[in-house]
This record gives sequence, C-alpha cells and structure tokens, in this order.
Amino acid sequence: MAKTALLLKDLQNAIVNMIGCDPSSIARLQQAKAAARKAEMLVVYVVVKFRPEFPEVSPRNKVFAALKSGAMPFLESESAMEIHNDLAPEPSDIVVTQRRVSGFAGSDLEVVLRAQGIEHIVLAGISTSGVVLSTLREAADKDYEITVLSDCCFDRDEEVHRVLTEKVFAMQSNVLKLNEWAAAVAG
Repeated sequence: MAKTALLLKDLQNAIVNMIGCDPSSIARLQQAKAAARKAEMLVVYVVVKFRPEFPEVSPRNKVFAALKSGAMPFLESESAMEIHNDLAPEPSDIVVTQRRVSGFAGSDLEVVLRAQGIEHIVLAGISTSGVVLSTLREAADKDYEITVLSDCCFDRDEEVHRVLTEKVFAMQSNVLKLNEWAAAVAG
C-alpha cells in the first residue's frame, strides 16, 4: 500500500458554522482522524487564511475579492479561522495554510507530501464543490492516488455534493464512505 495521508480541509470555526456541520458530521471527521492515526497515516490539516489587508487577493479573483470588504473573517489572526475545537490537530499533525481554493495553490502542501513520501491522499472537509474538488483535480494532475470520503465532505448544496461524489470524483479517485475506508485501512 502506498504511503498515505489524510487531508482535512478547511475545518475552521467560521467555515464549519457557515456550512452548518452537525454533531454527527463532526463525529465522522473525528472517526476518520482516529482511523488514520490507528493506521499510522500522516494527518494534514489544510486551512485557508490571509494576511491583513489581503495582499494575496486580486480584485479579479471572484471567489476571494469579496473578503476585502470584511464580510467574512478570513484573516490569519482571527479566532473564527482557527481549526474547530472538536477537530483540533494533535502535536504530530501538520497544518498547512493555503491562499487559494486548491490545497496546493499558494501553500507548501506538495513539499510536505513529497518530503514524507506520500503517494496516496485521502480527502475530507469543507466544501465538496470548493477545496475538495480543486484539490482533487490538482492532485490527479500531480499523479497522486486519491480517495474521497464522501460522507466526510460537506457542501452548502446537497445536490452539488451528490453529483460530485457520485459522478464526477469517481473519474479521478476512489469514492468511499467512512466505514468502508476505515475497515479497509484497519486491515
């Protein structure tokens, strides 16, 4: 089996609250972390944050340009952008800060994965149509083996989530439910 890492995407207070992750969603993410640790996988948190005054954000970037208005708390210094307490990293986990939608863009994620000899990534987090989709596409182009935990990914739009996890992601990844994946990695 290829060396594998679980990537937990954008599980920050403001984003968890914005999507409305309920306790059962949080519990599944905790179970995914526990299964990864038990299988001795690297756990990597990928978070989105920006510097004061958003120097990384171009006015041409439709997704992030609205952040400059202050409507969303995406600054590095804001507690709303900290990782949700119920999903907090362990000391051995790695936290990577991204500056775009893909976990690879504007971050050192690839450097960390390559340095650790990671060939297979497992994706979970918020949002299915944002960071999960963008990271999956870029990871496929970088020749990683990819698994998506469909019931550990969340999106505001349930139909978009369904179409992505049931139709689109399968073209470039293995799409599994948490219990299927956890049983497989437990061995």
